[in-house]
Amino acid sequence: MIADRPRCSVFTGSMRYHVLTRFLAAKVEIVYTALRITIGLLFAFHGVQKVFGVLTDHQVEFGSQLWIGGVIELVTGIAVALGAFTTWAAFLASGTMAVAYVQFHWKFGLGARLLPAVNGGEPALVYCLVFLYIACRGSGAFSIDRSRRA
Repeated sequence: MIADRPRCSVFTGSMRYHVLTRFLAAKVEIVYTALRITIGLLFAFHGVQKVFGVLTDHQVEFGSQLWIGGVIELVTGIAVALGAFTTWAAFLASGTMAVAYVQFHWKFGLGARLLPAVNGGEPALVYCLVFLYIACRGSGAFSIDRSRRA
């Protein structure tokens, strides 16, 4: 009978889950550091485009709200990538992206304008939430913040 057959725990779904979980758990700090550095550098590059007009057709006027946003993107992006003042920089970056989404993408419009795919605000929302996560989690093991505390 099938019920009498001994079960091998290696092939149960639960065991496969635990093997993957243990494997990935050992990589958490490295992957988090890669996320923090990558998102910080990408964000900083958006700031470089706005502040210095590098690799863009859109020239932002000096001192305008967009230019100030670019300065915030540049400074906070570099700080997050380096892991320096990470919580504060990531929190400021998250708020900046929340404002960018509401003011420049959503614009309190109704109907299809509510959808990020329609209003072009997907990157702003993703940046906002990732930076909020980084602000909550902190700089991580491989950072200037950590070395300053040591």
